[in-house]
Amino acid sequence: MEIAFYIAIIILSIVLMLLVVIQARTPGMANRDSGSIYHTRRGLEKTLHQATIVISVTFLIISLIASLPIF
Repeated sequence: MEIAFYIAIIILSIVLMLLVVIQARTPGMANRDSGSIYHTRRGLEKTLHQATIVISVTFLIISLIASLPIF
């Protein structure tokens, strides 16, 4: 059981790193127009943002569970 948590943590960390790198390369984020203060995420950019949040929360929960003294 403990090994399964560690494998899940490794996989989630790799996926999270890939999502962050992909978000940094998204053209919508690279637009540094000083005229637009607020930017609404749409389409793929919104999906990547939501996936990053879900993966990071999942990573946090699994890491906390794996660090419990019962394992």
